[in-house]
Amino acid sequence: EVQLVESGGGLVQAGESLTLSCEASGSTFNNSPIAIGWFRQAPGKEREGVACFPGRGDTSYYADSVKGRFTLSSDSAKNIVYLHMNSLKPEETAIYYCATALPVLCSYFFTPRAYRLFGSWGQGTQVTVSS
Repeated sequence: EVQLVESGGGLVQAGESLTLSCEASGSTFNNSPIAIGWFRQAPGKEREGVACFPGRGDTSYYADSVKGRFTLSSDSAKNIVYLHMNSLKPEETAIYYCATALPVLCSYFFTPRAYRLFGSWGQGTQVTVSS
């Protein structure tokens, strides 16, 4: 099974930037490609899909609310996917999670309850945007 660890969260002011990391380990990841989805959940609110990395060189998927501000990248040698977040807004304060799915499932990332399609989850990392 794939294990995921998120890191990079912290406290920033509105308009500033932050980069999150999702590091994957496990033989399943090494043997076949997987997609990495980024989700966030604010207190009292629904879990929200943010971005999805297909893991096969295809175009990544972004929520409308973050298009043009957030960017995915990866370091395949280190099995890490990065979420670069620019111009952060206070309403984007949340716990950010990464999770795995079959690569094709990125195509369904913004369908209702898409999080149900994702298997292994990381522990989450807190992002707090002030002002």
